[in-house]
Amino acid sequence: MFYLSSFPGLEAFKHWIFIPFFLMYLVAISGNCLILMIIKTSPRLHTPMYYLLSLLALTDLGLSMSTLPTTVGIFWFNYHSIYFGACQIQMFCIHSFSFMESAVLLVMSFDRYVAICHPLRYSVIITGERVIRIGLCVILRGPVALIPIVLLLKAFPYCGPLVLSHSFCLHQEVIHLACVDTTFNNLYGLSLVVYTVMLDLVLIALSYGFILYTVAGLASQEEQIRAFQTCTSHLCAVLVFFVPMTGLSLVHRFGKNAPPAVHLLMANIYLFVPPMLNPVIYSIKTKEIRRAISKLLGFGKDNSESWGEMHH
Repeated sequence: MFYLSSFPGLEAFKHWIFIPFFLMYLVAISGNCLILMIIKTSPRLHTPMYYLLSLLALTDLGLSMSTLPTTVGIFWFNYHSIYFGACQIQMFCIHSFSFMESAVLLVMSFDRYVAICHPLRYSVIITGERVIRIGLCVILRGPVALIPIVLLLKAFPYCGPLVLSHSFCLHQEVIHLACVDTTFNNLYGLSLVVYTVMLDLVLIALSYGFILYTVAGLASQEEQIRAFQTCTSHLCAVLVFFVPMTGLSLVHRFGKNAPPAVHLLMANIYLFVPPMLNPVIYSIKTKEIRRAISKLLGFGKDNSESWGEMHH
């Protein structure tokens, strides 16, 4: 069995520490469920762009639910132990949903690229059937790639104090507790990150390079602003996800002498902040989502427009 940690030295305040975690879970779960409900019940949102947003919301829900059991167990029931099998499942879910989120953001960037750079061909290139096929690839890519690296962990012997520094299981932490040579797992894990997440980030950057080039060639400044505003919510989601992920990867690879609090903070930001902020970002920055929320809350069109103006 492994021992999960919370915040070393702050155990006496763990009930107070859980309050911000509870609020983040509340916003993440309720916000993403609200996005899904709005898209499902609004016929005008039954378009490829919003299908992709639904996939992002589902991924964020999965990421939140992956960490919820052990976090609640530690902070509310003082239960720190976790069986290896349960740790494997949680690790598999966390990393799978992380890879899925990266892939969804890549597909969304391609959607924005086609919408801005090839608007007349958008309905031909981005079809509902094609989005479904891409969605299946997005869902399967992470889990299929992770199966070997997670299964290999079961064959390793573990020694020393089996203490993990987070309230959840991560591969890069569990592998450090193995008593045998883990070179293959380390190299496989590194190559997996490079050829999935980092490649996704490079392709997203290329998409935005083409978008900026196209926007710069538009005739008027008003058209440029209008075109780029369609990307702001996605660009915010990209930054919210990839900046903490890159920071966490750098800390684990090169920050062996960094204080444990740094590792803890980066991991918590990476796993808890994106699922919480994404529904907030899309609710504020996307006019159609704003209108649907205002209608759901009983506000009129004027209220939804004024609400949006306050955030521009």
